[in-house]
Amino acid sequence: MSTTFQKSPKWLWTSESVTEGHPDKICDLISDAVLDWCLSQTPNARVACEASVKSDAERDWVWVYGEATPLPPVRVVEHLVRKTLTAIGYTDRAFGTSAASAIIEVRLVEQSANIAAGVNQSLEAKAGDTGMLDIGAGDQGMVIGFACDETPELMPAPIALAHRLTRRLTEVRKSGRLPWLRPDGKSQVGVEYHYGHPVRVDTVVLSAHHAPEVSQEEIAEQLRKKVIDSVVDAHLLDANTRYFINPTGRFVIGGPHGDAGLTGRKIIVDTYGGMARHGGGAFSGKDPTKVDRSAAYCARWVAKNLVAAGLARRCEVQVAYAIGVARPVSVAVECFGTETVPVELIEAAIAKVFDLRPAAIIKQLNLRRPIYQQTAAYGHLGRTDIDLPWEHTDKVEALKEAVTTASSRASSTAPT
Repeated sequence: MSTTFQKSPKWLWTSESVTEGHPDKICDLISDAVLDWCLSQTPNARVACEASVKSDAERDWVWVYGEATPLPPVRVVEHLVRKTLTAIGYTDRAFGTSAASAIIEVRLVEQSANIAAGVNQSLEAKAGDTGMLDIGAGDQGMVIGFACDETPELMPAPIALAHRLTRRLTEVRKSGRLPWLRPDGKSQVGVEYHYGHPVRVDTVVLSAHHAPEVSQEEIAEQLRKKVIDSVVDAHLLDANTRYFINPTGRFVIGGPHGDAGLTGRKIIVDTYGGMARHGGGAFSGKDPTKVDRSAAYCARWVAKNLVAAGLARRCEVQVAYAIGVARPVSVAVECFGTETVPVELIEAAIAKVFDLRPAAIIKQLNLRRPIYQQTAAYGHLGRTDIDLPWEHTDKVEALKEAVTTASSRASSTAPT
């Protein structure tokens, strides 16, 4: 994707979201529940926790495995799993799984000593650079941060709308307004763009897990009225908008009974709906020394502040790391031709305002605390329903000042 984003006269982009009762999201929530428990015991916890779920007509299984220091007792993990399933709404086997009847297998061990050695002290610190913060990146990898001016939360319109639909689906289920709804569900929104601007919703797909006795006609009528029309701006809907509500005609078998679930399998849902590139690493179950998570949050913080400062309408930031090394090996900025100042001034401002070393990110965003389970469903980025530090636009003035300073310096050194 490049400046053709602006020049194409008309095109469509589609993004999806899933509810907290989707099998993969159950696993993300369980993994982050374990992480939050470990962080509640010590802010220096090291966690890489995975989960899987599956049910059949007779039994419900949950597997929890990976690395965690401190190591939570099995009984604690079992409690966290049942508490999470109950909070989602899986209280009856007829819904797809049950908190009470689940067979839970826990296989957690402490973090590898080889990984810990690289993370506990960065390569630079080992070489005697006392100016470096003391931890290295928990793994190699690259992360992406993105922001654009399409919505108030500075997120792409398709993923923002898709998340609004799944959050609303859960709200009307848990409030009892639509008592026949069950926890699983999906949304998908296709948005039409004209010259880079979202102008209308072309397609809405909504699949809602439901009780067997409700008719397809009632499902379609009530979901259109109480879900779609209540969260999608009316000016984006028109006579040509297409609606596909439970297009298979029946969604009674859902949750882990319908599909197996696995942590980290919804990375595009968790980020920008495919509108931006992705580094490839999942978020849930990982403590903040893992740059897959903490640096991706920081890159979003950088991109969002750049757009909020008016330095670009669209901004994608890539940051890359080597395991055990504190300083990023590369930082790249792409504004797709929407920048209002030269990109080299934006890059200089980022270097001045943001410290992208893992320990600095953790400190700036206050990440060593149990805040993660709340991010596991409905997106980690662009959230308006919870307060997340990487969504703050608290660096706008510093960026503007840094750009002004860099511009003045460039002008003073330019050949006459």
